[in-house]
Amino acid sequence: MAELTGPRIYSCCNCRNPVSLHDDIISKSFQGRNGRAFLFSHAMNITVGPKEDRQLMTGLHTVADVHCGDCREVLGWKYERAYQAAQKYKEGKFVLEKSKIVKDNW
Repeated sequence: MAELTGPRIYSCCNCRNPVSLHDDIISKSFQGRNGRAFLFSHAMNITVGPKEDRQLMTGLHTVADVHCGDCREVLGWKYERAYQAAQKYKEGKFVLEKSKIVKDNW
């Protein structure tokens, strides 16, 4: 597990494993399975599950669930492929659900 120090870290709500930095937020206006979610450019201390095609609010995407690297809690998903040109900016990015992460060092 990477040790992170400094301000504005998001951690797993279950075990407090640091999973992303506030500075890596691209958008706070995403919708997850359980409510609001954030789009991040990077995530850490996570594992990525198998890829699958999923019909989301913005169309068909290939995604993979993202799990906490310590407790295996599902935190969101990673966009692997977007089929529509307007959605290509999401490829390689991470959606973490607000209900699954907590602020640390704020």
